[in-house]
Amino acid sequence: MSATPSGYARDQPEGFSNRIENIAIVGAGGHMGQHLTENLLATGKHTITAITRPSSTNKLPDGVRVLRVDYSSETDDDVTTLVEALRGQQVLLVTMNYQALNSIKNLVRAAATAGVPYILPNWFGHDAANEALIQDSLMTALYDNVREVERLGVNSYFLLVCNFWYEFSLGGGPPRYGFDFKNRSLILYNGGKVVINTSTWPQCGRAIANLLSLKQLPEDEQDAAPTMAQFTNKCIYTSSFRVSQQVMFESVKRVTGTTDADWSITHENTEERYKECLAAAKKGHAEGWMKMGYSRMFFDNGDGDYETSRGLHNDLLGLPSENLDEYTAIGIRMGERGEIWP
Repeated sequence: MSATPSGYARDQPEGFSNRIENIAIVGAGGHMGQHLTENLLATGKHTITAITRPSSTNKLPDGVRVLRVDYSSETDDDVTTLVEALRGQQVLLVTMNYQALNSIKNLVRAAATAGVPYILPNWFGHDAANEALIQDSLMTALYDNVREVERLGVNSYFLLVCNFWYEFSLGGGPPRYGFDFKNRSLILYNGGKVVINTSTWPQCGRAIANLLSLKQLPEDEQDAAPTMAQFTNKCIYTSSFRVSQQVMFESVKRVTGTTDADWSITHENTEERYKECLAAAKKGHAEGWMKMGYSRMFFDNGDGDYETSRGLHNDLLGLPSENLDEYTAIGIRMGERGEIWP
């Protein structure tokens, strides 16, 4: 039986709260997790529980309850401990390294056993409704966690479609958005004209915090206010910027006070770059996987521009417009300081 409420709030059992009060998060100390946690705390509407590994040394913000659980273990004792940690939680947010597939699956199953109504199963990125994009980007193993939620039939999921993180990808070197700030070089894919959506870490955090601040259900048939029910088992389409590499480059030049003459610019065919990297990715090469994924997003077919094909939920969720140059400056600083992992 599903733990997720449905219908109208007026018809729910006695004691039903139409607001999300208790939220558990795994990965609260990570880059994405920090922004989720900070924005959730800022609403003042939730009790946040961070589920961390026993060995974790991450410092978490004041006001976050911490439970230490080995969620990577499948022993009976550890599974029981994890389930008990999740009892009474209304939402489980999982934000982890994409390679931690077994841990994510353990968390999904424990959330079902504990009867957690909603789960975000570690999906922050590609358009999850675009099956061809998922297949080509080798994201099927990660999407299997969504299928596991569906198979168990207890929780409902929601998925944040935000594409690649802007400041992280801009400063992350040539394999990502093509920029090398230390050497002032740039690789343009298909002339740098392909437009994609891209999102900042803060915008992603705001999107989830604002979603979880909505009512779960409409009060009755007359209630047209936005609710979480609108996003049950669906994608949340958010974005900070809809830009091409050329637009990014113009922003970079404004921030750095440089001109084209100060940069070494080369060109690559996106489709050929993708094919070359795909073989390496399938052999488990991390850089090949990264280059393959970014190359696929810049195909000319519009897959990276879900704003045009799907629309955005920015307005519905009350998300602000952001300043491109502000986040370009952050990305440049991260790239120059080598703050971005491979």
